[in-house]
Amino acid sequence: MPFGRRRSRIDRSLRERGVPPEPQQRIRDIDETTGPWDEADAPEDGLARIDLGAIRLPALPGMDLRVELNQQQKVIGATLRHGNSLLQVAAFAAPRAGGIWDDVRAELARSASGQGASLREVEGPFGLELAGTVMAAVAPQPGQPTPPATRRPARFLGVDGPRWFLRGLLSGSAAAGGEAEAAALEAAFRGIVVVRGSEPMPVREPLPLALPPQAAAQLAAQQPPPGAPPSPPGAAPQPPPGAARQPPAGGPAGDPA
Repeated sequence: MPFGRRRSRIDRSLRERGVPPEPQQRIRDIDETTGPWDEADAPEDGLARIDLGAIRLPALPGMDLRVELNQQQKVIGATLRHGNSLLQVAAFAAPRAGGIWDDVRAELARSASGQGASLREVEGPFGLELAGTVMAAVAPQPGQPTPPATRRPARFLGVDGPRWFLRGLLSGSAAAGGEAEAAALEAAFRGIVVVRGSEPMPVREPLPLALPPQAAAQLAAQQPPPGAPPSPPGAAPQPPPGAARQPPAGGPAGDPA
């Protein structure tokens, strides 16, 4: 179901964050969401969530969280694994009135087609989504040339919230008819809480992510002290448990949102 709320509720949410009102903006009245959630409407469901800054991911049984770190040890992506399936999630800044999922869907479909894959619009549990195939890189074997990219099943989920857009990419069994794994990862996506913040941001700019405090402290403890000799070639700081580097799940090249 697409994210939706009455005008009075979205105005209240924005006022609580100190965002100036825009009385001329018209916001369509649609049904309220059952998730994903905005921070102002996060449910008191007792569900433990992992705080990654702009995204709070539900900690569900049987799922592993992996975050992708850049060379500055900053979080640039988050992926949930369940069985043979992955759910990669990302949140972006969006306009105050009107969503961006319609445009993003069209861009994703064009990108997939241009790479020799195919995505089509279908009705899903969160409204319109994209399902089909994307081109994904294949890791080369040691000493072997890089193999060509292959087509892999994929589903793109999208939800427009108040000044944010949440995208999910399902791959593996969950995108190829694996109903049990798909249902579990859909439930995880539905339980996400997005923390937009009140600061102005360009539309489509990724909302900032961060490691949970304990994981960040573990990672900082692994960094060499100032003035220490550099690590040997090929060595790199090991991220804490649950914060391993992982390439983005297969999808069109570039960040579409």
